[in-house]
Order: sequence, then structure tokens, then C-alpha cells
Amino acid sequence: MSLAFLLTTLVVVATPGTGVVYTLAAGLSRGRRAGLVAALACTLGIVPHVLATVTGLAALLNASAAAFQTLKYAGVAYLLHMAVATLRDKRTIDVDQEAAPLSAGRVIVRGVLINLLNPKLTIFFFAFLPQFVDPARPRALPRMLALSGVFMLATFVVFAGYGILAASVRSHVVARPRVMTWLRRGFAGSFAALGAKLAVATR
Repeated sequence: MSLAFLLTTLVVVATPGTGVVYTLAAGLSRGRRAGLVAALACTLGIVPHVLATVTGLAALLNASAAAFQTLKYAGVAYLLHMAVATLRDKRTIDVDQEAAPLSAGRVIVRGVLINLLNPKLTIFFFAFLPQFVDPARPRALPRMLALSGVFMLATFVVFAGYGILAASVRSHVVARPRVMTWLRRGFAGSFAALGAKLAVATR
């Protein structure tokens, strides 16, 4: 495993995106456990993209404009749904210490869908992994899977850090409803902006 792969992975993972926004929102609203579950969910959402890459489905997605557009707009629709839900439902970003926690299943489903419905992630793996794996060498597939595992581990560690960081400042905003209102609007705006960015994305 090369240093270039590790550095590139860390840069990609740490760059704020839909998963980071979701994990921050979960940690801030429901605490450390929810932040960690959200980090795990976003990591699990990478699995289908890895499988698509190693089985060649990413090549089809890259070649077929219709397939790419279909998945892309499904992702856009879901991000806009998240934006509207965050803006309208005050419980989505609610740091009330007495609030009942969301079920782990619900947090996981949302997090998986956020990454699953992002065709750019599949294209990223399709373009990214081959740079570090020579298909002509023996055991190329196990190496690709190993590198994907490292990428997923880095994703979980970094996202968990985001979730824990958000949870650590949770107590400082409990008594500030105005701050929470603006945070909710900020998260909603972030989901909407990321959806708009995905909408204009090309392969």
C-alpha cells in the first residue's frame, strides 16, 4: 500500500460532503452514539460502489448516459428530500436532552441511502482504484478489495471523528434555540446545495 494512496484517501474522505453533513447533524442532534451510527451507515453505503467497481458495473454506469442520469437524479431527489425534511421537522436537529433517540435502523437507512444514491462515488472508485492496482499482476482483485477496505476504514474513522466532535459541542447549544434554528437551516441548505451540485455533475 502506497503513501500516495493513503494521502489521497484521507483528503477525499475528510473533504466535506453529504456523508460529513449527515454525520455532523446526527452527532449534534442526538449525541455521540448517533454520530457513530451515522458514520457506520455512510461507510456501509460505500459497499455497493465497491462491488460495482470490481464487477465491472461501474464501467457500464460510466458508459451509459441513461443509467448515470437515472441514478444521479435519484440521488438529487433524495438530497432535496433531506433538505426539506431537515427544514420542516424540528426534531431532525433537536438537542433536547430529554428527546428520545432515533432508532439505529433509521439512522443507518438514511446514511446508506445518502451514499448509495451518489453515482459519482462509483465513478470515483472506477477511476481511483485502478491507479493503485495493476490488473496485469496476479491477485489484482484481492488487492483492489483490500484497498477498498482501507478506504472504508478511513471513512469510518474520519466520519466518527466528525460525529464525536459534533456531539462534544452539543451541550453548548442546548439552551440556544436561535442557534439551533440557524443550524437546522444551515444543514438543510447544505443538503440542497449538495443536491444542486450533483444535479449539474457530469461523468
